[in-house]
Amino acid sequence: MSEEKLRDKTLDFIIGEMVDTVTNSRDEIFTIGEETRTEFEKLNKELIETKRQVLAFIEEGDKLEQKVRLSRMRLSEVSKQFQKYSEDEIREVYEQTHGLQMDLSMKREKEKQLRERRDDLEFRLKNLDETIHRAEALGGKISVVLNYLQEDFKHVTDALEDAKEKQKFGLQIIEAQEDERRRLSREIHDGPAQMLANVMLRSDLVDRTYRERGVDEALQEMKNVRKMVRSALYEVRRIIYDLRPMALDDLGLVPTLKKYLATVEEYNDLTITYTSFGKERRLESKYEVALFRLIQEAVQNAIKHANASTIHVKMDMNYEAVKIIVKDDGDGFDPSVKKDKSFGLVGMRERVDMLEGELTIDSSPGEGTIVTISLPINS
Repeated sequence: MSEEKLRDKTLDFIIGEMVDTVTNSRDEIFTIGEETRTEFEKLNKELIETKRQVLAFIEEGDKLEQKVRLSRMRLSEVSKQFQKYSEDEIREVYEQTHGLQMDLSMKREKEKQLRERRDDLEFRLKNLDETIHRAEALGGKISVVLNYLQEDFKHVTDALEDAKEKQKFGLQIIEAQEDERRRLSREIHDGPAQMLANVMLRSDLVDRTYRERGVDEALQEMKNVRKMVRSALYEVRRIIYDLRPMALDDLGLVPTLKKYLATVEEYNDLTITYTSFGKERRLESKYEVALFRLIQEAVQNAIKHANASTIHVKMDMNYEAVKIIVKDDGDGFDPSVKKDKSFGLVGMRERVDMLEGELTIDSSPGEGTIVTISLPINS
């Protein structure tokens, strides 16, 4: 057996062991997440009931406090004019007042216990919610790695020349995936997650405001909560759009691309021009997704790596092929020099090759870059 085949066999064995280990870890994390979610739902129901009981005891306590006040006034009146009342009447008033005071004291104590239980439940729910989110995030990352180990890496094994290059390419894939997930994790944590946490706090404030300051201020606080919910919804929709624009399925490639380029132009304070030739029409989903992602990658490379201030995007669509040209006035680079962090270009070539297209990159240091993509359209 040759040394190369021995390396491949050893690597396949290692990958198999990794797949088994990662699969078991994913299943354990999934079980932990489900158990935590069940506990969260159970405690959340208990919290709702506890809050209801707290409000009920507050209302009953306030009514009982009014009765105690009236009974004390009656007792004071009897004490001042005890000669007008019989001993039984005096005893009855005294025992009634004492009984009401005892009931009030017990209700206030029960109310205090319920408040403490409510606070404890809220604290535990917060911790459980964080655990659920961590489990989901970790499970998602492990699923990505598992999918890579089960499918993508097997294809790479056949394509690359030796085990060393396979390992390097595989690590680039994982690194790119992890970078993207870290970015999404930061966006969700700093955006919707923070907003929803504030909504929870403000919702408790609405209840307190209603009891302490009245309906008008409580309604104003509710308006503020609605604004926060609306902002959180906007952030979630923006993140979903980054993952996969829903307009791509509904409106098609060209309208979605125009909207994307306009958003990128506004957000990054640069100039992006778009020119379309030929008759605009809908394509099969795989072509529309591929073309959108290829243009997206080319534009992002021009912004992030080339420091471009002007980008021109041209698309020529006919019934046999689609040709895309993305030209920028950025720093440029030497395409013949292979870079460690060039997975974006590798991914573009992979996507174009899958659709039997052609990708050419014309660039030199200080002269900008021209990316040309040609995809044949299978009618």
